[in-house]
Amino acid sequence: MKRLFLLGLFAMATAITYAGGYRVSLQGQRGLAMGHTGVAMVNNAELAFFNPGGLSFLENKINIAAGASAVFSDVVWQNDEFGQMARTDSPVGTPFYAYFSYKLNEKFSLGFAAYTPYGSSVEWEQDWAGSHLVNNIDLQAIYIQALASYKITDNLSVGGGPIYVNGSVNFNRNLNRTLTDLEGNRSNVTVDASGVSAWGWSAGAMWKPIDSLTIGVNYRSEIIMQAEDGDADFQNVPNSPLTPFENTRFDAELPLPAELTVGVSYQLNEKWLFAFDYNRTFWGVYESLDLDFDNPNIPDSENPRNYEDSSIYRFGLQYTANETFTLRAGYYFDESPVQSGYFAPETPRNNSNNFTGGLSINVSDRVAIDASFLYSHFDEIEESYDFYEENGQQVPFEGTYKSSAFVPGLGVTIKI
Repeated sequence: MKRLFLLGLFAMATAITYAGGYRVSLQGQRGLAMGHTGVAMVNNAELAFFNPGGLSFLENKINIAAGASAVFSDVVWQNDEFGQMARTDSPVGTPFYAYFSYKLNEKFSLGFAAYTPYGSSVEWEQDWAGSHLVNNIDLQAIYIQALASYKITDNLSVGGGPIYVNGSVNFNRNLNRTLTDLEGNRSNVTVDASGVSAWGWSAGAMWKPIDSLTIGVNYRSEIIMQAEDGDADFQNVPNSPLTPFENTRFDAELPLPAELTVGVSYQLNEKWLFAFDYNRTFWGVYESLDLDFDNPNIPDSENPRNYEDSSIYRFGLQYTANETFTLRAGYYFDESPVQSGYFAPETPRNNSNNFTGGLSINVSDRVAIDASFLYSHFDEIEESYDFYEENGQQVPFEGTYKSSAFVPGLGVTIKI
């Protein structure tokens, strides 16, 4: 039973990397509307995230971009062999972003970025068939970054800066598949860690060999998340020598993978712009999670995950209809890093096809309203989680998952 608890904590930390089951990119309405392209786009202050090297190409002295999205997600699990089904009832996630750049001179710009790439929730039906793996999880994480960009030549610039991450996570699951107290309430554990922080960095470069063609590259470093003195609270545990659980604290360390994005944008004519980005996320660094417990009755644990590096292919189009309206559309294909046999319900995702669109409305020469939408369709998949152990036996948790997400977003662009 102790090992069940370790695996539950492991599931909690895994969700940090997936924002509660979805790895959805929501770091700017203009970029998102074009398939989340942006590493080679000189558009607005969203460059602070997509490619800080391009900030010095922005024409205005002050550039601001801010916005938020609403994440409506749905996951259905079925096991036809036993006639079981469950559906998530997750609250609406509201990730946000805020970017700022200031042009000191023609060559040098400073910037600031705050965004929430991991900040969603998943809530399964209470005591569902997979409740021994997860009942619910809530994650909040904020990335804050200071930036600088410098033009080496008229058509080549570089930039980057440090990243500070602060977040929290709350996770609940049942201790096993059957254990209850004397009143029949399922025994469960709630794990809570707040004030989790870490440092990283990003750097990018942008090159415009000709006026109509832009090439960009951006690298975001691996970030080590360290949870120290987190709380583990046991509830409804029967008083028995066979269930010697008591509240304790824990430390855990989790690597968030590095990622590299390269891309191009091409101005086809005065009205049409095409963009393509390729992203490689180095999930292979996530081989296992080590957990250290203050309670000596709970042994330290190493848990394998063996994720694989994965790729995202992004395509975007922009059409400038007139001085007031700019229309956008895009698509991206997102590969899952999860290998067969590691498909856990706290991260119910597989390869996904993602369709985007949106527009900007220029309210004035200085202010524009940006809107976007994203529909994510995850491939239906029949998979299992093979690392749950009970009474010395591994008990796979199997089923078919159907997942989707719809994400509308709204933002503002200000140029001074």
